[in-house]
Amino acid sequence: MGVDVTEPVACGLGGGIGFLYAVFTYREVAVPLLTVVAQHHPEPWLDAVARHLGLDLTTVTSSRPAPALTKLDTVLADGAAAQVVVASGHLPWNEPDRPEEAADPCAVVVAGREGDRYLVDDGGGTVHVLGRDGLADAWAAHRTGRFALTTLPRPTTPPDIAAGVRAALATTHAHLTGPVLGHSFDANMGLRGIRRLAADLADTRAAKGWTRRFGEPAAFAAGMSRLAECLTTAYTAPGATRPLYAEFLGEAAALTGLDLHPAARAAAEAGARWTEIADVAGAAGPDDHPATVLERLAEGVAAVAEVEQRLADRLGTAIGADGPPTG
Repeated sequence: MGVDVTEPVACGLGGGIGFLYAVFTYREVAVPLLTVVAQHHPEPWLDAVARHLGLDLTTVTSSRPAPALTKLDTVLADGAAAQVVVASGHLPWNEPDRPEEAADPCAVVVAGREGDRYLVDDGGGTVHVLGRDGLADAWAAHRTGRFALTTLPRPTTPPDIAAGVRAALATTHAHLTGPVLGHSFDANMGLRGIRRLAADLADTRAAKGWTRRFGEPAAFAAGMSRLAECLTTAYTAPGATRPLYAEFLGEAAALTGLDLHPAARAAAEAGARWTEIADVAGAAGPDDHPATVLERLAEGVAAVAEVEQRLADRLGTAIGADGPPTG
């Protein structure tokens, strides 16, 4: 997009960190489905970057794979990259744990083309090579996407990175402290979502508590695996994205002149604590007593909630936020 920034700054410009916690149950699925999103949410990363930098995205759609690929080829021939949303489980290098996850949307960047093969970056740290038919299949499997193709035209004047960083910091603070959506689901987001997760982990009686939801062997195994994944790789970076965001805050301090170092230290501490929580969940096995593991996790999440509150407070002080934002 013609904007040269480091990976931490790219993360921060997209809103950086956030939190969403929810558990869904379906009759046709044997175990509860846990969702934790530790990055900025729900606004897509590229949309947030463009908004913070004052840039306009361009999106075109198609009805079939062939014209969609033709439009993509035109963009790549012009030396630009494009973002498309595909079905995650249809990427050959992805193996979803459950069949119902195969259709989960996944935004990827198509950065170039070599013959009939495309260079695809799904944010996992590796640029993959995907054939034309493979890309068409994954793109088509995201059935509601209408083959959307999003590009960020090169700006005619360089964007104000410092102003964009300030705007992004305000977004992160707002979404940690809430509200985010403006309705009842906000109880699952930001600091409130973290505290709800801690309460549900500790709840041994109510139907929403993890003792009842995830107490049986199959549900326990699925819940522990998914929690570890969501704090490490799924919709996040390791340590619930907090270590990367701590790096961003250090760089943002130099870019903006704001005193962001206390917030950076809190973000680093939160990242270390989330990593410990992920390790506990990931190490849980069939020989472990669920009650013992859940108690450890509840204590860990309750402790990290206090660190996250400190992070939000210090971020708010740095940017001059006057109390909890309203948007």
